[in-house]
Amino acid sequence: MAEKKEIGPVSMEETTLNIRGINFRVRIDGAEGSPWLLLINSLSTTCAMWDEQIPTLSGHFRVIRYDQRGHGGTASPNGPYSIELLGSDALALLDAIGSEKASVCGLSLGGLIAMWMAINVPERIEKTVLACTSPNFGPREFWMDRAASVREGGTAILYESLLQRWFTAEIDARNSRAKEIVKEMLDSCNPEGYASVCEAIGSTDLRSELRKIISPTLVVAGALDPVCSPSMALSIQESINGSSLQVIANASHLANLEQPDVFIDAVMSHLSGSPKTRGMSVRTEVLGSRYVAEASAKRTEFTASFQDFISRYAWGEVWARPGLDRRTRSMITLAILVSRGNLDELAFHIPAALRNGLKREEIMEVFIQCGVYAGVPAANSAFAKANEILQSLEWVENHQEDSV
Repeated sequence: MAEKKEIGPVSMEETTLNIRGINFRVRIDGAEGSPWLLLINSLSTTCAMWDEQIPTLSGHFRVIRYDQRGHGGTASPNGPYSIELLGSDALALLDAIGSEKASVCGLSLGGLIAMWMAINVPERIEKTVLACTSPNFGPREFWMDRAASVREGGTAILYESLLQRWFTAEIDARNSRAKEIVKEMLDSCNPEGYASVCEAIGSTDLRSELRKIISPTLVVAGALDPVCSPSMALSIQESINGSSLQVIANASHLANLEQPDVFIDAVMSHLSGSPKTRGMSVRTEVLGSRYVAEASAKRTEFTASFQDFISRYAWGEVWARPGLDRRTRSMITLAILVSRGNLDELAFHIPAALRNGLKREEIMEVFIQCGVYAGVPAANSAFAKANEILQSLEWVENHQEDSV
């Protein structure tokens, strides 16, 4: 009997959620049933700062991101704000979407909020990524002055200074749209809400509490970051038992925009393991644990390298891409197998298709389509093989029900 489908269709949704009387702009990407991953953005930005990471992350996670109070599409209630308030916003958001436990990746202010969550509600956190951040962004006077300046002159006055602190001189060559993205995000910030977040940052010092973090933690730093230096990242890493550190060369504060490929590789390796490990996870979800276990048992020294290649690239990359859901990929795979006469592989791709949500009638339609475009003999052989496979699945299902 085919295993029950656990991973649903890919969803890409932008919505507004009312959290404790405040409207938050929220974006959710990835397949239903995948493990939750919460992304928390920095001061002066919106959830758009993660756009370049979403294609990879959404292939493995149900990704939720949102705009902070006073940023982007989220409302700007009057302050004062605190790190407890901002962290509680994130928790309430997880409650609203039904996530009991999630991994959290935060950058700068987002990392500070992620620290607060990992310290105060460890039972809700699977894994943690603390990127280009600090447990204390003091001195307090700096943040009070910035809050006052923004209240008086708006956020646009910060643009040039942010570019100098957030990127290296080579940013245009590395990401030609980075400066434009920053301007769009900064322009969307409400001065009063922004100033209240500044005051919350200036009033926060979590250095003495880092030892309470028990979730597996990756600390990421930009080698050229003047805001949160590699030495600060090392201090965080040394304070969290069992954590790891990665310093990204040729990157400043917004390392995910300046070095997106290196950044996402570090994050994915921490959250989901090596590319081969991630591929094995997707392969198991699609083909079923029984098939994968049997295939692994047949692995030999001669076939090992090829098996690793398939796991990494076919399953870890192609099947994990967000452009098509797994149901559609199963339909395409069946059509190609029939067209090329690779009928033996239908034995595991038909159960996979059922697991991915196809109905038997839809498999029939795929084969009829192949009859027109790949030839009647190919479709005839496919029907015969599929009929044998489906009858076998029915027999197993019936006998399992008899034994219950």
